[in-house]
Amino acid sequence: MPIGRPRRFALTLSPAERAQLTTWAQSRTLPHSHVQRAKAILLSADGLANTEIARRVGLSHPMVGHWRRRFHADRLAGLYDAPRSGRPRTHDDDEVARLLRMVLQTKPRNATHWSTRTVAAKTGISKSTVQRYFALFGVQSHRTMTFKLSTDPFFVEKVRDIVGLYLNPPDQALVLCVDEKSQIQALERTQPNLPLGLGYVEGFPHDYTRHGTTTLFAALDVQKGEVLAQCKPRHRHQEFLAFLRHIDANVPQKLDVHLIIDNYAMHKHARVKAWLAKRPRYHVHFTLTYSSWLNQVERWFGLITQRAIRRGSFRIVRELIQRIDTFVTRYNRTSTPFVWTATAEPILAKLTRFAKAISGTSH
Repeated sequence: MPIGRPRRFALTLSPAERAQLTTWAQSRTLPHSHVQRAKAILLSADGLANTEIARRVGLSHPMVGHWRRRFHADRLAGLYDAPRSGRPRTHDDDEVARLLRMVLQTKPRNATHWSTRTVAAKTGISKSTVQRYFALFGVQSHRTMTFKLSTDPFFVEKVRDIVGLYLNPPDQALVLCVDEKSQIQALERTQPNLPLGLGYVEGFPHDYTRHGTTTLFAALDVQKGEVLAQCKPRHRHQEFLAFLRHIDANVPQKLDVHLIIDNYAMHKHARVKAWLAKRPRYHVHFTLTYSSWLNQVERWFGLITQRAIRRGSFRIVRELIQRIDTFVTRYNRTSTPFVWTATAEPILAKLTRFAKAISGTSH
């Protein structure tokens, strides 16, 4: 309950308003001030006092009251900045809307995407004004992202299964995320690095000499964050079986073991299946097709690549393996688990929205 003077009015939110405010409060692209206002209104609707809201969201006490009054009077529209005095706008809302529709729904004749200059030439609006509109509405036509939607027929079931293991791991059991980082190259730089300095970044020669490869097998303990790892010269079911035996030798026999692995053919080899079938304490959970993001060990592979491999220079494969082993040993001394917070429902809802967004795209 609020502490202090009684309020003149209480804020109540409709389901639609709460959903929109929650989206704004979690946004990474909206202006920070707009995110603060959305958080303040949500907290106020939950009954917190203005002083506590101000402390949590980083606004002053009077500004919390100001945005409460604005929302009470104009609802969601009240959270936007009011028009300021100054020179009248050169382009009205209809012109801006036409510009945005053109950029979002069409493509120029001789290019794959619109730029500020091509939009300016087409509309007659100055390049700097087009750039401001792009920044205001978050239009980034020069950028792209890659994606691949899973076609797994058991998509929903596998998401719920694996996310359930992350959020509520079973008792008397170990949950291990297992995978391989194959073809790690031992690259020797042809010249010494340019060291980091004031005003310039660390530099590397663009060319190198290859001295062979290794494959890193890793199993991440979801609950402790520790990693079992081995480097092997090849990437076959024989090496995977040897790594499973390494896991078996290092996990107490009283514990069940839940393995989260991808659908690579090596993981489903007949000899691997036979080995697992003889050991009923092992439970295999296959990730979705095209969904490596669901396996937490992929995040750890990113860490070791960034911190130990990418900037290295190795004259022989043994040096590369020694660097990996040293990193693993030091990492396990202070390891902490990755914090998985997303339940299955928001993951499925997000992918549903994503699928709807691309459903009208032609190939």
